[in-house]
Amino acid sequence: MFEGARRPPGIFGVPMDLGQDRRGVDMGPSAIRYARLQGALEELGYRVEDFGNAETPLPETVEKEGEIKHLAAVRGVCEEVAGRAEAMISEGYFPIFLGGDHSIAIGTVSGAAKSFGHTGVIWLDAHADFNTPETSPSGNIHGMPLSVLTGNGHPDLVAIGGEGASVRTEDVVVVGLRSVDLAERLLLKEAGVRVYTMKEVDAYGIASVVRRALKALSHLERVHVSLDLDVVDPGIAPGVGTPVRGGLTYREAHLVMELVNEAGIATSLDVVEVNPILDDRNGTAELAVELVASLMGRQIIGIPT
Repeated sequence: MFEGARRPPGIFGVPMDLGQDRRGVDMGPSAIRYARLQGALEELGYRVEDFGNAETPLPETVEKEGEIKHLAAVRGVCEEVAGRAEAMISEGYFPIFLGGDHSIAIGTVSGAAKSFGHTGVIWLDAHADFNTPETSPSGNIHGMPLSVLTGNGHPDLVAIGGEGASVRTEDVVVVGLRSVDLAERLLLKEAGVRVYTMKEVDAYGIASVVRRALKALSHLERVHVSLDLDVVDPGIAPGVGTPVRGGLTYREAHLVMELVNEAGIATSLDVVEVNPILDDRNGTAELAVELVASLMGRQIIGIPT
């Protein structure tokens, strides 16, 4: 089994909020760093390298061209991020990308897939992010990244990281879903993406859901985990870009990361949509750090060997 989680972590910030209308998630990387991400990982025995941030333009300086907002600017940032992902992986790091809105995953996942080859995705999110330019009610790219990554999106975005889909739909699992546009439901069903909504979490328990998800990806040695903090209930994580009530509890969120760590298949990670403007004393960023630590091996008793 590929022990990706024991590679030294490489941190890279993508302070971009071009993919949505609400401002603030561009400060997410700073908030997460301030919450001692590097220190938490070093306490687990890792040698950590922080590679700084991607260059991201301010929305006020970018022209809103066409029906898809900030298309060219988002493409440019994601191309840089994809290149950074490839470089970090080739140098032996476990990439940890700090967002920024969830559109950064177009770059992170495509870069990881180009480096690793056949790669799966665990998408932890209240939203499906499976709209296309034709179905999106807002034109915001942060509602489209998973669709783009599976090859169904604007050609300029799908082409990032190479021609065609970066990941196969059968290698994608969505967990924590509870807010889906009508058109997205049809697209998800047609694509055959495996989805576990909060209904399944309530009915069967988070441990059962995660084990099913991991079993579905067990044929893969490399899996990218894309963590949108809005998968957690806003009563616990209020500082997110698009909060939706009825999310994971504190312990459920940790158990997800702990079980993924035990499976030993996680090889790269996104932490996105932390919005300090909406947060309470940086608590959501602190939770993000805790969840990253759980994914990277922190245990209630002991530390990873």
